[in-house]
Amino acid sequence: MSSLARACNYKVLVPYEPPSWIGPALLPQVPSHRVTLARTNTPIHEWKLATTPAPFSLAIKRDDMTGSTLSGNKVRKLEFLLADAKKKQCTAVITCGGLQSNHCRATAIAARELGMDSYLFLRSPTNDPNSIKFDGNLLLDRMVGAKIFLVPLKASQARDLQPRMDRLTRELKDRCHVTAYPIPIGGSNLVGFWGYVEAFRELLNQGVPDDYTDLVFACGSGGTASGLSVANQLTGNRLGVHAVAVCDDKNYFYGHVNETLRGLGLLNEYKAEDILDVIDGYKGRGYGLSTDEELDFVSSVSKTTGILLDPTYTGKAAFGMINEMRLRPERFRGKKVLFIHTGGVFGLFDGRQIFPKDRHGIKTWFDLDNIPEID
Repeated sequence: MSSLARACNYKVLVPYEPPSWIGPALLPQVPSHRVTLARTNTPIHEWKLATTPAPFSLAIKRDDMTGSTLSGNKVRKLEFLLADAKKKQCTAVITCGGLQSNHCRATAIAARELGMDSYLFLRSPTNDPNSIKFDGNLLLDRMVGAKIFLVPLKASQARDLQPRMDRLTRELKDRCHVTAYPIPIGGSNLVGFWGYVEAFRELLNQGVPDDYTDLVFACGSGGTASGLSVANQLTGNRLGVHAVAVCDDKNYFYGHVNETLRGLGLLNEYKAEDILDVIDGYKGRGYGLSTDEELDFVSSVSKTTGILLDPTYTGKAAFGMINEMRLRPERFRGKKVLFIHTGGVFGLFDGRQIFPKDRHGIKTWFDLDNIPEID
């Protein structure tokens, strides 16, 4: 390694000290370093959703404010994943997701900030690059120079994506002398896990177990669910932890969390089904696809509270949460619920998702003397 590279790594890598409640059994898994990317201690405030059924009270933690272009929950995981990549002297990262993947966008931007290239495998309904519209997350991917490979819309991580990532890693090494660091969907592995262990430490510092009874959040890859549910258990299991599945189903996510527990050496002590409530039934038409009812909900929330939810993740999660409060209130530990907003605002930047035909509220007033009708 050159003296310049050593100096850059010295400035980027920060020694990591785990929370005091991480027991001896987990210490071999603790990362040695992290990088500082997220704007943490994200605020918590009351969230006055008109549809919240009595006697529930609702607040929101704004993890959509962890950065500007890095906004959302993924950046917390990337602090550990990219530290691992830098320690291994990688100069590129490879990851995967949907065309409007928040994780891929955050990875591409964070990697570029750290002087690394990015290669993204994006699930697409078409194999024609000329038919792809560059907006939202995909626009930001391209603006930081990410190299993009379109893959089939229903490509699975194990069968389709991982083999491509492995082959690209080898090809970059053999043909370009580039050492690449592969990251799974959502950054959800035993390294990324620590991002939401740290997030739970933040929740403790903010007094959340004293002020709330339940946490609710969107679940798209399982990493946030793993970190929060395991940390909650290690600190006394004071909160109900609820993950609203926006893709796959509860069996898939329980399996993922159990695999995390196995990797941590904790599966003999805990089972995912006992420490996490996966709320099924709210993926609607499927991942990244929306019903009119979901879109109406997202639009209503922004109009009445100023909080922007996205149709793929947080919109479905909040929609599911409100329905469960109304239909199955017994699943919550208490009535004081904290919704963790995990980001996704850039997925809104094709407004046709929310307003496909409706131009209500937009008037033409070119002629000063002729005032348009006021609603």
